[in-house]
Amino acid sequence: MSALRADYDAELANFRLAYSRAGCIVACVLVPGGVGLDLAFYPQYALPLGIARGLTTVLLCVLLALLYTRPARDYARGLTLTWLVLPQIMIVGMIYFTEGARSPYVFGLSLALYAAGIVLPIGLVQSLGLGTFTCLGYFVAGLLHDHSPVPHGALIGNTIFLLFSAIASAVCTVFNERARLKLFALQREVAEKNASLQSTNQALAQIKGHMMQQEKMAALGTLSAGLLHEVNNPVNYSMMALNMALMDKAVAVSADLKESLTDAKEGMQRVQSIVTDLKTFAYQKPGGDGNRIFLFEKAMQSALRLTGFELKGVEITTELPMDTHVLGDEPAIIGVLVNLLGNAGLALHKAAQAEPGRARQIRIHVAHVDGRLQVRVRDNGTGIPPANLSRVFEPFFTTREVGQGLGLGLAVCYAIVQRHGGLLAVESEEGAWTEFSFDLALATATTQARPQPQGDLA
Repeated sequence: MSALRADYDAELANFRLAYSRAGCIVACVLVPGGVGLDLAFYPQYALPLGIARGLTTVLLCVLLALLYTRPARDYARGLTLTWLVLPQIMIVGMIYFTEGARSPYVFGLSLALYAAGIVLPIGLVQSLGLGTFTCLGYFVAGLLHDHSPVPHGALIGNTIFLLFSAIASAVCTVFNERARLKLFALQREVAEKNASLQSTNQALAQIKGHMMQQEKMAALGTLSAGLLHEVNNPVNYSMMALNMALMDKAVAVSADLKESLTDAKEGMQRVQSIVTDLKTFAYQKPGGDGNRIFLFEKAMQSALRLTGFELKGVEITTELPMDTHVLGDEPAIIGVLVNLLGNAGLALHKAAQAEPGRARQIRIHVAHVDGRLQVRVRDNGTGIPPANLSRVFEPFFTTREVGQGLGLGLAVCYAIVQRHGGLLAVESEEGAWTEFSFDLALATATTQARPQPQGDLA
């Protein structure tokens, strides 16, 4: 509760200052505007009463200017009480100067008390102090005007009336303060719940993305499983036939026939490669025979050798920890790295075409994070458009021209990393850089209860 009160006081400071400024402006208008009352009740005293109103208005304007200074926020209560007291002093003086206790200006004192208690965000102590000052000031002014130490009925009655007004003002102050505190607590609770709901919505969006990716993988797995049997066997028969045909003597004497059979064999090998990629989706099960310890550094070097031609002229920097022993399927992880490096090389080639003098760089950062080996592959190529960022892992999604790829590369990589209990994620800034990251289980981790695949789309 003390913390809430402290926050409330800090929040109320601006609120109190704004209301004090508004109240002071109203006072600056009403005080000189009361000249009409002077002319109606005491036309014979119009000049001295007008001078009193003028001086009071000037002082109020000075206080109003102070309320707009930088330190005013820290002294808002004192400044507010000061400009509240000024009109009361003026009215008390008018009461003494005119008819004393019988002066109708007593209603101005009462009006100021009610306004302070109901409208202005002053504290209980301030309200009681203003009420006490007003009652005493009126009582003394009445006695001095009558030049008698014994108060008469009107003075006593009006003093009691002002006392009631002061009490009512103090009660209003207490209840207004409580209401403001409850309102502040409610606003704070609503803000906290909104923040919590926003966090929940973000988590739900991530879960939704993960579920959508899982559904896509499951659908592709079902499709792949059906296609494997129908496609793999005819492809194997065709490959056997082509190999036998290439061994025929007639092929040796016919260059055109040999070239045709070689082209057909390369086409069938391409089909075999596609079928191999589809197997990744058809049999996505954690664990398996690929659960072996290998050195990630060695796998990375193999991938760099395999992509050496595509990365010719590219500056490659690597950062690795002392121990890179991980658990998993080394050939599959090499395939993931080859795919990521190949995509990076393509992005760098496009960037170099757009900006011939642009440096081409790839940074591979490997580190131990939360008990796993985290790998980040970052290039300074063309980047990925925001519209495509959420689709890069979709099967068959590609921005390449027809015949240059099926769009299975990153989808296969996603499935491989997921099979290893990790997450393949992507971050990018269009026209500047792209970074892919994934994580693998360290060889020192427990192998008996490897975590199930988890994660969401980046």
